[in-house]
Amino acid sequence: MIDPRLITLRTFAACGTVAATAELTGYSPSAVSGQLRELQHSLGMTLLVKDGRGLRLTATGQNLVRRSDRLIAEWEDIRASSLSAGDQTPTHFGIGGFSTASANLLAPLAAHLQKSHPTSTVHVTEASPTRCFELLVAERIDLAVVVSMQGDVQVEDDPRFEKVDLLDDPLDVMVPSDHPVAAFESVTLADLAAEDWITAAPGSPYHALFIAAFTAAGVTPRISHESVEWETQAALVGVGVGVSLLPRLVSLAGEDNVTRVRLSGPGRLSRKIVTAVRTGSRNSPLIKESLWHLRATSQHILATRLGE
Repeated sequence: MIDPRLITLRTFAACGTVAATAELTGYSPSAVSGQLRELQHSLGMTLLVKDGRGLRLTATGQNLVRRSDRLIAEWEDIRASSLSAGDQTPTHFGIGGFSTASANLLAPLAAHLQKSHPTSTVHVTEASPTRCFELLVAERIDLAVVVSMQGDVQVEDDPRFEKVDLLDDPLDVMVPSDHPVAAFESVTLADLAAEDWITAAPGSPYHALFIAAFTAAGVTPRISHESVEWETQAALVGVGVGVSLLPRLVSLAGEDNVTRVRLSGPGRLSRKIVTAVRTGSRNSPLIKESLWHLRATSQHILATRLGE
């Protein structure tokens, strides 16, 4: 078993402050500070030094954190194989993801796991990609669903995590139900060049995706409204003040006067959604079952959502 104090140190390395470490691990700030002091004392090493009002890792601490990646991965593999050998599941299982994934993928997964494994407690956390990775390090969650290339961590290059591709989530066009293209099987961005567009604010990942789509199509959009939430965008489309791009994963069920149309031609983009787990843990029984369920749910959504 890995010393919990090492997990606390690794969490501190991931987030940078005692307060953030406490929030991620569930300990109090004083308990986090105590664990870090105890770990230094037991190892006979100076792992942290004062830096202004906070702390920072020494070169020794940085090396310990970096070299412990292999140790954690080996322990995760041992734990996964031991659970599988005894046909057992962990008593606690945490899953996390961004808002759309939490609503459309993780909620059904949690219900499935609670039914199939009533002795396991499943906990869902809605969080940004960066926070999901920090929660994985802190062992507060065991599986994350994130949009690839979002957040501060590039999972493909990080030895702490193992990535599994889940789906390519295509962009559709969201138009009022009485719009001339609402009955089309598909539409291009060039067909909608004269429309008023609704998108997220500059600097956000979805604004960047929006601009990339129009750049690929060679069209300059006329942006009339900015909104963070998909529900707000759907409401604006529904009252007829513009059109918007919408990932297939986002449901329009219950929205009034809004129709989803497949996007075709230049500018047809998608966002890659992946799962991330701690390296070595992929063969853990609940993770294997979760990956199967997430793939099945994703494929069902891709196949049926245009018919909402």
